[in-house]
Amino acid sequence: MLGYIVRRLLWIIPVLFVVSLITFGMMHAAPGGPFSKEKPLTKHAVELLNKRYHLDDPIPIQYLKWAGAMVTGDLGPSYRYPERSVNDIVGDGIGTTFHLGIMAFLLSVIVGVPLGVIAALRHNGIPDYVATFISVIGIATPSFVASILLLVFFSVGLRWLPTHGWDGWAKPTAMIMPTVALALFPIANIARFTRASMLEVTRKDYIRTAQSKGLKERTIVTVHMIRNALIPVVTILGPILAFLITGSFIIETIFSVPGIGRFYVQSIGQRDYGVIMAMTMLYAAAIAVLNLVVDVLYAYIDPRIRYS
Repeated sequence: MLGYIVRRLLWIIPVLFVVSLITFGMMHAAPGGPFSKEKPLTKHAVELLNKRYHLDDPIPIQYLKWAGAMVTGDLGPSYRYPERSVNDIVGDGIGTTFHLGIMAFLLSVIVGVPLGVIAALRHNGIPDYVATFISVIGIATPSFVASILLLVFFSVGLRWLPTHGWDGWAKPTAMIMPTVALALFPIANIARFTRASMLEVTRKDYIRTAQSKGLKERTIVTVHMIRNALIPVVTILGPILAFLITGSFIIETIFSVPGIGRFYVQSIGQRDYGVIMAMTMLYAAAIAVLNLVVDVLYAYIDPRIRYS
């Protein structure tokens, strides 16, 4: 197992290298630059700024300088916020983004798993139809559409929840709508996978054997069905967690959540190369590491899986 983990960690290095090359190349291939504004700067001012940030160097040299600083933990400067480095921007917002992602993940598991279990146990019944309807709505509704609907209904209509802001546990009502909007799609996915896995388990021979022995239905469901049905579900939890932590930039923008996702969206429109590269690399690393964690957990959950 240890050797497998080490090999997977080493494989992350070339993955991040390829991601950095693609991102760096696409940024410089796009028209415009970090100093392009509605009111253009003078040619001399642009030349001075390019020289200050070494943007007048050849692109391979720029990449090597950035990669060398990245390895040492220096994420570089922000071209749109010269008073702050990218390290400052990431440090200020990553905690909020992580908090939002974890809350949405917990909500997804707490709601999605029971929803799928109930739908499978009441197959072709009203609970199954209701759960399937909720899953279809969750999958078909983009997060930004769900966010707008939540704002219109709960903030504008009922005036129960604030429209924006994020003060942590000091103002918990501000966390409800961003968390729900971000968790809607994962809830539907987890419910569908759980339902399908539960239906497959109910047809297994060991379930019929347990029923023939006269075991209580609760024991059969909790000990034999759910435990085995959740093994395939665990495989999607890692990508879902990575998606929730790294894919919240639209939600953060709509609800004015002070996380790193909002800066990511702004940096793309502003051609802020330093922020774009740093955020992309952080997101890629998070997805790679979380996928590794899921593979390791999968081996512990399913004794038939062995890594050498």
